[in-house]
Amino acid sequence: MEAIEDLELKPCTSSIYLRPYRLCYRQNGTKKTWDFMKIHDSVSILIFNTSRQCFVLVKQFRPAVYMCEVEKHHPQLFQNRDNESFSRLEDPLPAAVGVTYELCSGIVDKPDLSLEEIACEEVLEECGYHVAVTDLRKITSYRSGVGVTGSSQTLFYAEVTDQMRTGEGGGQAEEGELIEVVEIPLEDSMKFAYNETLQKTMGVIFSFTWFQDNIAPKLPKK
Repeated sequence: MEAIEDLELKPCTSSIYLRPYRLCYRQNGTKKTWDFMKIHDSVSILIFNTSRQCFVLVKQFRPAVYMCEVEKHHPQLFQNRDNESFSRLEDPLPAAVGVTYELCSGIVDKPDLSLEEIACEEVLEECGYHVAVTDLRKITSYRSGVGVTGSSQTLFYAEVTDQMRTGEGGGQAEEGELIEVVEIPLEDSMKFAYNETLQKTMGVIFSFTWFQDNIAPKLPKK
């Protein structure tokens, strides 16, 4: 996961995952413009293994996070706005600065499947657990990146057991995914959530807090 090399920063002239736009409009009589990107909506799943009382997360290298750290050390890398050129990073940072802990997630790009069906596919592909639509509990949906993308993310909760694990997970190698499955013990979860030395998404912090409020009080006492 952390063998990152041959880094080149290039202009993105086309993508199947994001499309940039500029909206021109008038608000309260004032002309305005706003740049934004259209991306897919997504689903995320908080997975709790009841057999071992732990949360199941995924850990992976995120180029966007990595390049934000790179910019701090090599600000000149982003100063060239020539769409025909690129910048080679000769002295890359350790890949670990771009590794994040996340909920199992996936984009909504299959119109013939429901959000629940997509979530079940992601749980199997990324974490190796076979869950049914009826195993999912919807927590909520919300907007993410409201200043740039405004996309919708739907968050589910699923309880699994060791017997429900039918594979290793790790994502789909043919799509370039390289994912590590990580278990966080329940008793350590809130300490983990607020440990700023471990990069994670807001979804992890929010869902762990939701669990403490809604699920933890109903668990059998030791």
